[in-house]
Amino acid sequence: MTGFGQARRQLAGYMLQIDIKSVNHRYCEIVVRMPREWLTFEDMLRKQAQQTIRRGRVDIFVNVERDLTDGSPVAVNWPVLDGYFAALEQIRNRLNLPEEDRVKPLDLLMLPDVIAKADLSLADPEPFREELRSCMDDALRQLADMRTLEGAHLREDLQSRIHNIARLTESLEQEAPRAVEHMRNRLAQRLQELLGEWSDLHEERLVTEAALLAERSDIDEEITRLKSHCKQFRALLDSDEPVGRKLDFLTQEMIREANTVGSKGNFTPITNLVVELKSELEKIREQVQNIE
Repeated sequence: MTGFGQARRQLAGYMLQIDIKSVNHRYCEIVVRMPREWLTFEDMLRKQAQQTIRRGRVDIFVNVERDLTDGSPVAVNWPVLDGYFAALEQIRNRLNLPEEDRVKPLDLLMLPDVIAKADLSLADPEPFREELRSCMDDALRQLADMRTLEGAHLREDLQSRIHNIARLTESLEQEAPRAVEHMRNRLAQRLQELLGEWSDLHEERLVTEAALLAERSDIDEEITRLKSHCKQFRALLDSDEPVGRKLDFLTQEMIREANTVGSKGNFTPITNLVVELKSELEKIREQVQNIE
């Protein structure tokens, strides 16, 4: 499920910001990106996220900067600035630019890496642990709120689609006797043709084979299982626990039943209903893979 969360903290001499982004994924994959000097907290943040998120691709971005309002001096990266000046001189000489065409000091400050990056190393990381954990909690809370909102919309959509599955299953149940009767009539007609062509065929044997074929075309068991799956699906939608994997498995079972009905029901109304049924189930399968 998709979502975004953000939180900030001002720690002793540092400005901290945590951004969390989640997108749909069949499994739980958590990636943490943070300054090398703060990697001691990476495992803590990953475990913290796993307590809240069970499914999805989650990217955690931890940005740390020195708080310049604490009176820390601003350092100029002189080697980088000298390099810029050397490049400017080469450009001026190559293009024959006038001497007075010089850059202003303010322009120099806008060049990348002219201001030396602040040292982010921590002599003792422990005093920052709880504040970092608290900041992460705030970002996760925002993320959870967005995912909950999306989950409510998904739940409504799935409820509508499982209602359609139940309706189509009832239609299959109504058509099932007609399908068996249709098969029986076709077999009877074919039997008459065969008995007329080959007088030495045993009618009793043919009737037995016809009964077996008619039995194989019966879809009552598949209909019963589809009804049961619809009931379980609704119950899972009302659960407060993570149910994405269970819904995924249940949808696969329903698709299997629909395929079996399609292979048995050699009857146009049944075939048409199976096409609608499989279309709805494919849409459900796409959605449940996004559910935690």
